[in-house]
Amino acid sequence: MVGSHLADFLLEHTDWEIHGLSRWRSPLDNISHLVPRINAGDRVHLLYGDLRDYLSIHEAVRRARPDYVFHLAAQSYPRSSFDSPLDTLETNVQGTAHVLEALRKNDVSAVTHVCASSEVFGRVSRDKLPIDEECTFHPASPYAISKVGTDLLGRFYAEAYNMTVMTTRMFTHTGPRRGDVFAESSFAKQIAMIEAGLIPPVLKTGNLSSLRTFADVRDAVRAYYLLVTVNPIPGAYYNIGGTYTCTVAEMLQALLAMSTVQGISVETDPERLRPIDADLQVPNTAKFRAVTGWEPVIAFDQTMHDLLQYWRDRIAAGHAVLTR
Repeated sequence: MVGSHLADFLLEHTDWEIHGLSRWRSPLDNISHLVPRINAGDRVHLLYGDLRDYLSIHEAVRRARPDYVFHLAAQSYPRSSFDSPLDTLETNVQGTAHVLEALRKNDVSAVTHVCASSEVFGRVSRDKLPIDEECTFHPASPYAISKVGTDLLGRFYAEAYNMTVMTTRMFTHTGPRRGDVFAESSFAKQIAMIEAGLIPPVLKTGNLSSLRTFADVRDAVRAYYLLVTVNPIPGAYYNIGGTYTCTVAEMLQALLAMSTVQGISVETDPERLRPIDADLQVPNTAKFRAVTGWEPVIAFDQTMHDLLQYWRDRIAAGHAVLTR
């Protein structure tokens, strides 16, 4: 999701040549609108690369010789990390080391963004809200543990090798193209399928009491651009997030209120529950705003509307199947 929106933003607001990593089996759904430009070599290029294969990453860096690097790739679904903890750790921790080591060994002095996650803070007590950058890490999933490693690797390479690497802890961000394994996108997809008459009017959920601050993915990618272009500080680390805070239950009610079908019932699905949950995710973003001047501009209701419409369009076009 994020990489596709970042590509869109960079194409519109810069004259950069954009190189993305892809594996042979990688779905291109989120960048299908860019495929003609990729095929024509029009500022967008796909290079083969697998985070778990250092040689492929080294070769991609050697070919691209980037000025800016946005390291967004990861096994990014916390719930799956409980089922595949070793794969998550290898992909996210070792994969980040592969990217940074490839930059170092190729002598590429790129301004580099390493994307960690607000999940590094994990189980935070209410007296620590809003969460600032110095809050203690208390990861609540193998995914969160892997992102602690990612976070620390970014800072280590900046300090040890004088590389311009910055780390972000992005809080909940969503919008069109969000994967259907994530709560708000799963809800939007189910609502769209109910509206299309494809499933009964019963919506399955996980933990609805979790408190989240929501940002739009399009605001997020603008933040990432400012991170690397406005006063990049080697070793800096920032919280980034929106301004609208609500429970997952309230987010669901916002989506249900937008539906054309009334009376949709809600049921808890035990398979959607994590063994433990990072249930208080409210950021203090003052540090990042002070450095970059960034402010989110897309309202929560607009984000939810666009997410629901994305799934309506996908289902109408026959491109969606129910997985979550």
